[in-house]
Amino acid sequence: MSIIIPADLLPVDGRFGAGPSKVRLPQIEALGRSASSPMGTSHRQTPVKQIVRRIRSGLSELFSLPDGYEVVLGNGGATAFWAVATACLVERRAQAVVFGEFGGKFATELARAPFLAPPEIIEAPPGQVAFLSPPSFCAESQNLGLIDTCATVQNETSTGAAVPIKRVSAVERPGEPSPGDEAKGTEGPPLMLVDATSAAGALPIDIGQTDVYYFSPQKAFASDGGLWVAIASPAAIERAARIERDLPAIPGTTRWIPEFLSFTTALENSRQDQTLNTPAIATLIMFAEQVDWLLTNGGLPWAVGRSAESAKTLYHWADSRDWATPFVTDPAYRSNVVGTIDLADSIDAAEVVKQLRANGIYDVFPYRKLGRNQLRVAMFPAIDPSDVAALTRSIDYVVENL
Repeated sequence: MSIIIPADLLPVDGRFGAGPSKVRLPQIEALGRSASSPMGTSHRQTPVKQIVRRIRSGLSELFSLPDGYEVVLGNGGATAFWAVATACLVERRAQAVVFGEFGGKFATELARAPFLAPPEIIEAPPGQVAFLSPPSFCAESQNLGLIDTCATVQNETSTGAAVPIKRVSAVERPGEPSPGDEAKGTEGPPLMLVDATSAAGALPIDIGQTDVYYFSPQKAFASDGGLWVAIASPAAIERAARIERDLPAIPGTTRWIPEFLSFTTALENSRQDQTLNTPAIATLIMFAEQVDWLLTNGGLPWAVGRSAESAKTLYHWADSRDWATPFVTDPAYRSNVVGTIDLADSIDAAEVVKQLRANGIYDVFPYRKLGRNQLRVAMFPAIDPSDVAALTRSIDYVVENL
């Protein structure tokens, strides 16, 4: 069976994948202008370092960085950064929030580290959200100690759920007096690590509420993968330097940090506008072009508003169909950048995806491990809100003609 969607219903651009995202034509044209230089030249020379400088300064402006915060670039993507954070930012024990696949992956990384105590996991089922909480004191008899790092996801790419980001308060320690209170004391607030891979550049954020806000460039920044970016506070920079210098670990274990996973090494290279290993120059060029585009059009408020407009269209459409339902039931936690829509059992979502793809509408399939009869639609700033509206009309046409 083949359904031909009328041309007047189709989006101008049919790319709605949740990553890699739609890449704008001017970004590709920028690659053509770079064919002789800096493409194919050393990443430690001025032409490439100028691009890295554009990215770092542009992100500093886009996110209005507080004093002392720095933009750090490293090789390997956000998956590699989970290993970097595990090795260099968690001192003894972390608390991790899990409400989807990617929060779960980082929690697993933390649990497998032999030099760390088992993490405290706060979990919610897919489609719902969970929140960090002031970590409780763990009795010394448990040999676990205080939580020194808290990790959450701002936007769960696998489920289309998003949460506001707020710093966790200090930890109360029973039996240790503090000024004005003889019964109890406090430990300084844990480091706040926020996975913003599909949120950065499209959802609102107060960077001061985080210590490490990390992401990859293949989502809202419309580039390719292979890099990680971490916006780090002075506290995070100091923590990494101390861990890498002293290599603390839970009793009976040792900590080894390969150079590739060294946060401090990545920071030192970033301060020189370069990365430890040779990066994909094309990725840097497209990344820089997208940052410039966002800033030229109004910065983060403009980008956030553009994604919000797309999301309003998508969720209103789903709410008005008796065969479509937003997977995230609470509207307050529905993502504005990745929308997941369940379809009625009578409609085969896989067939809908197949027919859409045959008409030039790509990658609206659900996250594979979620295993639901649903569509997943990316609404990053590069995606025109009018195309999201056209997508909904195209889905209607396919469903009516199945």
